Amino acid sequence: MKLSLIVPCYNEQDNVENFYKTVCSVFADGGFDYEIIFVNDGSKDETYKRLKSIYKNDSEKVRVVNFSRNFGKESAIYAGLKESCGEYVSIIDADLQQNPKYVLQMMDMLDNDEDLDCVAAYQKDRKESKSLVFFKNTFYKLINKMAEVDFVSGASDFRTFRRSVADSLIEMKEYFRFSKGLFSWVGFNTEYIPYEVEERASGTSKWSFWKLFKYAVDGIIAFTTTPLRIATAVGGITAVLSIIYLIVVVIQKLAFSITIPGYATIVVLILLLGGIQLCSLGIIGEYLARVYIQSKDRPIYIAKNVLRPDDKADK
Repeated sequence: MKLSLIVPCYNEQDNVENFYKTVCSVFADGGFDYEIIFVNDGSKDETYKRLKSIYKNDSEKVRVVNFSRNFGKESAIYAGLKESCGEYVSIIDADLQQNPKYVLQMMDMLDNDEDLDCVAAYQKDRKESKSLVFFKNTFYKLINKMAEVDFVSGASDFRTFRRSVADSLIEMKEYFRFSKGLFSWVGFNTEYIPYEVEERASGTSKWSFWKLFKYAVDGIIAFTTTPLRIATAVGGITAVLSIIYLIVVVIQKLAFSITIPGYATIVVLILLLGGIQLCSLGIIGEYLARVYIQSKDRPIYIAKNVLRPDDKADK
């Protein structure tokens, strides 16, 4: 098998059939074997029904992993990686904003350069609001200053890579997954190419601002402990300033008999120190919560059933 195409799907009933037809058309003259692994991430519409229809019509090339509920795109990617068996593996969205023709370009680059392990696509010109672009760029600048691995601004999960990269990602069984960071952490030689984002075939994006914000927080916590160090530094600086202020107050009282303000000063200091303590505890709590959930060793996803070309049996 030359290529495994992983396609996470969440409420994409109007897109999956068009996506399948587009892939078949683009790959028609490729002269290589490929498989399409659709991962239905607990869709609430008729996505799985459409995927079953696609599988019945082309059970030789199509696999369908059907989650028991919505586990998120990261879990869907992981499930697709575990099901894949191709020499090359590609991750692509089902909404046709990422044209499958770029996969052929990525494969050619891998074929022509044995030292190249992964080809990732990035948006050269973002078709998003200026405010969203600003926050995304800020996130990349921030995480690159804190993390031990490099994050390429604008790089997406749309990429094609060798089997060795896929196997390395499968070995990483952490519950809170952040693919952009995982790809950077495992290393391997990666080249980035620009791609033009096309109009979404149908429906709307599942990524709201707050979902993106939460995803960004997950990425920061997953790949850097800098927030913990910041909390420690702020606590240390506050303690030093408090001692200095205490010395100043004692000198004013004993040496100069200056009346020290009472109520207002105490209230301000209590609120300031209390706020710093609660903020620090919150940061520690975020890390601790992830350790707690990871320690339960729950599966990253649960597949209700899987439609495979080999045995055509639900699993």
